[in-house]
Amino acid sequence: MKDFLGQYNKLISFILFLTYIGCTLLSAQETPRKYVAYKAAETIKIDGQADEASWKNAPWSDLFIDIEGVKKPTYDTQVKMLWDETNIYFFAQMKEPHVWGDITEHDAVIFHNNDFEIFLDPEGDVHGYYELEWNVLNTVWDQYITAPYRAGNETINGWEALGMQSAVAVQGTLNDPSDIDQGWTLEIAIPFKDLRTGYYQDNVPKGKFWRVGFSRVNWDHDITDGKYSRKKDPKTGKHFPEYNWVWSPQYVINMHEPERWGYVYFSENEVGSTPEKFEIPKDDHVKWYLYELYRDLIQQKDKVQWKSADGELFTDSKEIFGKKVRVVLEKHKTGFTIWTKSPFSKNTLAVDSNGKFRVLSK
Repeated sequence: MKDFLGQYNKLISFILFLTYIGCTLLSAQETPRKYVAYKAAETIKIDGQADEASWKNAPWSDLFIDIEGVKKPTYDTQVKMLWDETNIYFFAQMKEPHVWGDITEHDAVIFHNNDFEIFLDPEGDVHGYYELEWNVLNTVWDQYITAPYRAGNETINGWEALGMQSAVAVQGTLNDPSDIDQGWTLEIAIPFKDLRTGYYQDNVPKGKFWRVGFSRVNWDHDITDGKYSRKKDPKTGKHFPEYNWVWSPQYVINMHEPERWGYVYFSENEVGSTPEKFEIPKDDHVKWYLYELYRDLIQQKDKVQWKSADGELFTDSKEIFGKKVRVVLEKHKTGFTIWTKSPFSKNTLAVDSNGKFRVLSK
């Protein structure tokens, strides 16, 4: 009887856990945004102006939204992308009535100024991604991050995008509080060879997609003796929190959840040709489901009642595009793995306890 009650209590605990997860999944967020990057039709000069016909024909992204996906930002932000056989190109336009910046040291904490940020996960495995930041002075912080912070990681500031070019143009006057500005634009070229993970890797992604995040940090400001600075709370002496405006919402104040970033598809068509549609693969919808479960597991890890230490299994399921997706939550000596066999590709999709995503071919 005692054994029965013990098993019964474990079963109830597990049912309550899955109920919690189910409620979370019912409130799952909307699909990440997507963008089609076309091939440039001519040489792109990096001067912050985007005067080339290719830029004029390239589509704008959706307007940025607050990082939590609710509030409309105070000022508009949009971005365009292009590519050629050598580089990936970005052009960002930021509306701003007070254009200012004072950080000039490379690899400093650039987001202590108003800035623009790019996050790149070419492999889409949620580990090993790039973060690059610029302020209006074209000061750069480029870094390689081995894993999201939740998994424990290493930030490699020594990584440098050696072939990268960038330029800023100010629509107004820089660091002059006596007038009202229109904003600033940023143009960037990053060689694909700077972003590859292996020496012999061909990282030109034509016909493929990357996971990409764009973020703009903006601060309330003070003006003292004609100089700008971040605004402080007079009661605490601390800076007021920054605003985080992004292309594809994260739904948390954290850019370091790469599974939430947007999708950029690299069309083989030249910019200005017939527009191409890109549909996010069905397997990625399954991947989102795995990460919803993963985030809940790491947040509730002390409350999860695993049946035993030797790997007995829990399961959960969800219908995606009319197909039942059955997920296995498997504990083992070195952590846990969440995995499923995709009903679409027949591949096994898995997320381990460090949050790394893997595809095991059928």
